[in-house]
Amino acid sequence: MKTLTLTVAAAALALVASASAAPMIPDYVAAAVADTHRPDADAKRDVNRKPAEVLAFSGVKPGDKVFELLPGGGYFTRLFSKAVGPGGHVYAVAPAVNPETGAPVPPSPILSDPAYANVSAFALSISGPLKSPEPVDIIFTAQNYHDFHLARFKLDVVAFDRQLFADLKPGGLLVIEDHAAEPGSGLRDPDKLHRIDEAAVKQEVEAAGFVLVDESDVLKNPADPHTALVFDPSIRGHTDQFVLKFRKPA
Repeated sequence: MKTLTLTVAAAALALVASASAAPMIPDYVAAAVADTHRPDADAKRDVNRKPAEVLAFSGVKPGDKVFELLPGGGYFTRLFSKAVGPGGHVYAVAPAVNPETGAPVPPSPILSDPAYANVSAFALSISGPLKSPEPVDIIFTAQNYHDFHLARFKLDVVAFDRQLFADLKPGGLLVIEDHAAEPGSGLRDPDKLHRIDEAAVKQEVEAAGFVLVDESDVLKNPADPHTALVFDPSIRGHTDQFVLKFRKPA
């Protein structure tokens, strides 16, 4: 009986520990994920991208100003729009001209959608100065940071990170989600595999003045061998990813 009691107690403690380790999802984040205006294609990706956990980790809250770097199809743009609410704003930061072809980039359909009226576009020149329209609370980028290291852009990434530092309010947050490269690989794989070593990101972002304050393993996949291009069907949508949160000292 004593052994049984100890076993039950241990199981109960394990459940408590597991529950306490689970991320707390604020109501406004849950509501953003449940937003019925989101495209079905976005909602179907939620099982792999875990948006509620990522937004909760980011620290976003109603009324925040968010600078989203390279939003792609707007998966996170819509989520941040609803999370910050009408008192907040989301700046979708993307090139107005395709850096590969020189052709104009068509405006995102989000910009004309009244459901996301607190979103506006902000043109990014990969070689020019970056200056947000106002100091922001959060700068967020998902699966893009490695692109700043593509050889064709010839970008001084630490200098770029310093511009991000300047665009944040004191105490503001920079949140980076990206595909993990092999540990210790440094900057070897952005061009080859569209991955980047987590340690290399930490080193250069901290060199720009940021302080690492948290990291999440919500998108970790230990089964990813880190050797395949992220678009390879064998791993696409299931890559090992890190999520890092940095703060601009107040």
